[in-house]
Amino acid sequence: MKNIQILFIAFIISVGTACRKDFLDIEPKGKFIARSITDYDQLFQNTTLINTGTSPANAQVPMGDEVAVIDPFFVGAQLRTQRLFRWEDRVYNDDEDAFEMLAIMPQLYTYNKIINEVMNAEGGTLEQKEALRAEGRANRAWAMFMLTNYYGAPYAESSANTDLSIPLLVNADVSQNVFERATVSEIYNFILQDLHEAIPHLPVNPPLRTRMSRAAAEALLGKVLVFMGRYEDAFAALDMSFGHLPTTFVTQLYDLNVTMALGGTWGYDPNRALASFQSLYPPAWNNIENLFPKQHGLAGWNSELSDILLSPEALKLFSRNDQRLKFFTPQPSGGGAFALNTLRRRNSGTQAQFGVRLAEMYLLRAEAAARTGRLDKAVQDLEALRSKRMPIAEARVSLLDQSALVKFVIEERVREFALQGQRWFDMRRLSKDPLFSNTIYTHSYYGANGVIKEQITLRSERLTMRFSEKVIAENPGMKNNP
Repeated sequence: MKNIQILFIAFIISVGTACRKDFLDIEPKGKFIARSITDYDQLFQNTTLINTGTSPANAQVPMGDEVAVIDPFFVGAQLRTQRLFRWEDRVYNDDEDAFEMLAIMPQLYTYNKIINEVMNAEGGTLEQKEALRAEGRANRAWAMFMLTNYYGAPYAESSANTDLSIPLLVNADVSQNVFERATVSEIYNFILQDLHEAIPHLPVNPPLRTRMSRAAAEALLGKVLVFMGRYEDAFAALDMSFGHLPTTFVTQLYDLNVTMALGGTWGYDPNRALASFQSLYPPAWNNIENLFPKQHGLAGWNSELSDILLSPEALKLFSRNDQRLKFFTPQPSGGGAFALNTLRRRNSGTQAQFGVRLAEMYLLRAEAAARTGRLDKAVQDLEALRSKRMPIAEARVSLLDQSALVKFVIEERVREFALQGQRWFDMRRLSKDPLFSNTIYTHSYYGANGVIKEQITLRSERLTMRFSEKVIAENPGMKNNP
């Protein structure tokens, strides 16, 4: 009964918060006073910490440049979807909450509570308390990283000290009602500090996949450093993470040549998949490629909706026998045909898995290796992943030019994470990279006849989202993004 009560109150802390009139929006509808080391440990045993939002918490998906839309499906899409696809300044109406904050902010409250209180918990050893505090810090680093990639300027060393990010929230205090935005430099330095302080106290072998491991925190550190352009440091962190992979549960790449084969272990059925969808890969907490399970909803873009599609340009990036193409169908949901036959609907999975994944670890280390001149190592990591996604003959990478290899890694990220929400975050960081800084990002809106009726070009201002008008109205004096 005690454990049920703890889990229930933790759930209330995480989601029962819609009426709070301040930036935190997390006032608990119940009273939970954690006392023992077990109480604080149980706060992590909460599936709401895995989910980064209900199905609308996915703004980055329509903003990636690998997507396209076509009528009659897009004309009936939700207004929010249309605004995101057009990279409009205003996404939410005056009275609407931003879905991107509704799940992460309560999670941040929980992590801060653990970090600030667990060292005074009853019972337990110093080592146990430090491990729980470290787990809170690593999770907080992830939450901050997500929020700054929504609302903070992309990291650039030359301007990070003046560019604005999110408020630096380090207290579990629902009474706080004055917030000032920190700089991008302050947020990233705080994230790095959290991870550096957490890693020595995290277990190599946590009991569950849903609990933070040392390898997961090191991989997250590597990703943050890649986003900062610190590729030498990123390579070292990612290399360490591969050396600390947990053995208490299976951690390995799925071989899609097996799982996605006709009659394979995931039950792929091309006939059923054409007009409908299949779950195929396991949920985040059972996915053997996950070291740190996080997932967000896709508003039906992986299943019953046909309003956000893979673009013809992105489709051309896939080789003929790439098994990842089986995650897509040339038919709209329910059957029929698109007026343009090079559009593809994603038809697998109802959640995008967005934490620390082994596939991304390979790609991040490959990128860091390529950027630091370790071309052989970059090719090795690319082929290790690609050999699990397509036949060996197609998986080979023969590029020897450094810039071409870096660009190939970025294209591989599109292939691996198409319509899963990674691309817009990559577009943000690459906008500060001389190798990609002149890239012009566009969206094509096709009419019902298959001809482009509108082409939208991304403005640099929309490499960050604006805070919703509701947040700004309830926090007078907090500056919004342009």
